[in-house]
Formats: sequence, structure tokens, C-alpha cells
Amino acid sequence: MTENQSRYREPDYLPVMEQFYTLQGEGRYAGHAAYFIRLTGCDVGCVWCDVKESWTVRENQWKKVDEIVNEACGFPARMVVITGGEPAMYDLSELTRRLKEKGFRIHIETSGAYPLSGSLDWVTVSPKKFKAPLQEVVVQAHELKVVIFHPSDIDWAEKHAQMTNKDCLLLLQPEWDRRDRHGDLLIEYIKSHPQWSLSLQTHKYIDIP
Repeated sequence: MTENQSRYREPDYLPVMEQFYTLQGEGRYAGHAAYFIRLTGCDVGCVWCDVKESWTVRENQWKKVDEIVNEACGFPARMVVITGGEPAMYDLSELTRRLKEKGFRIHIETSGAYPLSGSLDWVTVSPKKFKAPLQEVVVQAHELKVVIFHPSDIDWAEKHAQMTNKDCLLLLQPEWDRRDRHGDLLIEYIKSHPQWSLSLQTHKYIDIP
């Protein structure tokens, strides 16, 4: 077993593609200042993923959890968003424990394909057809955010909405490159199905760094 493989489930190390301070661009907390921790590694393989470079873990991306947390503490906001890649592939118990000790509210963005770990305050599940989510994860979601690449994805969204808890926010989001094609469709659908709301990638519209 290589060092890279042996660390794969080691909670004191996580593979990090990037860490950055910005505004959340999507969902319920859009517009809020947040510190993002983007982990690498993903086997979901969405064709429309806009961060494909996060799929493969490189040896030089492994970082000590203490180092990750110390960098997060250098910014004023106390909201962290753990994203990827697919962050639920890893044991997040140590990272979230140490972030909690520093007073952070912890959000995760996941496809739902793997069980959750650690202490999480807000769970965004964005299910993908390429690797279906676990029902046990969908029921924990605070928001279900379904990206609409094709009109048939609305049926996919409704299927997973049936798995959520009664307080879960239901969001439909047009895939960025098809936003003009599907925008009117989603508006009309939500008008007829008001349990859903529209989510937009505001960070792309106004170029939030």
C-alpha cells in the first residue's frame, strides 16, 4: 500500500485542491461570506462538472488537518463550506471537530453517494445520475439542489424530493451552459410546483472571485 493510499481514510490528513475566502454563490446561503475547503478525489464523474481537476488526488495535495484549520482561522467569517470533488469520500470527523473548536459553522456540499461523517450544521445534497445518492444521506439534507442538464432531470429531482425530510429546501438549478435553454422551463415548472425554488450560480453571474 502506498503512502497516498494509506492516508485515504486517515482523519489527520486530507487531500486539498484549494482553500479560499469568498461569498457562497448558491442555495440558501448565497451571498454569505464563507471559507471554502475544496477536497480532491471524486468517482461520481459528472460530464458537466466545472471542477474536473478535483477528481484526481495528487500526492502533494495531502495536508495536515491542523494546517487546514489554521488557514481558515485567518479570515473573519465563521462559516466553512467543505466541497470537492466528493468530500464525503473522506473521514471528516477530525476536521469538523477542530473547526468546531474554533467556532465555525460547518456546511458540506455532497452528491450523497457516500455516508456522512463528522459534525455538520448544513448539508447540501446535489444528486447525480452517474452515481446515485444514498437514501440515508438524502434524508439528512437541509437542501436538495438538483442541477438540470436535460428536461428529464426534473423527474429525477422529484424522485429524490420524495426521500427528503419535511423541512428540506428543494432547489432546481439550471446547468450553467444550458441556463438560457432551460431557464424558462424551470420558471414555469416552479410556478406550477411551488414547493421548489430556483437556485442560480450567482458567483458566475457577477464574477465573485
